Amino acid sequence: MPQTLGNLFILAAPSGAGKSSLIKALLEKHQTTGVHNNAMQVSVSHTTRAPRPGEVDGVHYHFVDHAEFEALIAENAFFEWAEVFGNYYGTSRVIIEQTLAKGIDVFLDIDWQGARQVKAQIPDTATIFVAPPSKEELQRRLTQRGQDSAEVIAERMTKAVSEISHYHEFDFIVVNDDFEAALNELDAIVTTRRLRKEKQIIRYQSLFDNLLTDN
Repeated sequence: MPQTLGNLFILAAPSGAGKSSLIKALLEKHQTTGVHNNAMQVSVSHTTRAPRPGEVDGVHYHFVDHAEFEALIAENAFFEWAEVFGNYYGTSRVIIEQTLAKGIDVFLDIDWQGARQVKAQIPDTATIFVAPPSKEELQRRLTQRGQDSAEVIAERMTKAVSEISHYHEFDFIVVNDDFEAALNELDAIVTTRRLRKEKQIIRYQSLFDNLLTDN
């Protein structure tokens, strides 16, 4: 994939670590401040599961049926895809490439397996693991939601151990103990990626061409 001004970020975390809240807060912060004049957005995945109340096609997910999803798999249309509880989920290759080409930063909210698949195809991807400060705090957050039974919470805690065991595969690690501190760390990662030589050359090519022109 050719160099683009847009950056691709992957955030992975066990359920309850606060990943989605951090992404939402980061997008809201940049929409308010216009930092670096770079737009950013969360990737909208394809899925075969039915929309939940309030979910909008093209906003929360691209909702398709199994036949259409499998046709897209055959066309190699996804950077990564997986089957979860009988439904498919996938990240569109074309949509991501087109968005990055426009200079828009893209965040993928996927697990460590998806991160591996994308990183293998786009090594320049910045992978970030969001960890909870402790098992006790993770369980407290899952319980405090009031959305799941004790059995479901126990399953999520077991899955969390599996997710966390892959922390060392990521480029960056953010421990979400204090939310504002974690948000500032995530923001610093974004800024660091934007200021790399490769991105600055694209951003300021005309400036450097002018500075190096003999008058």
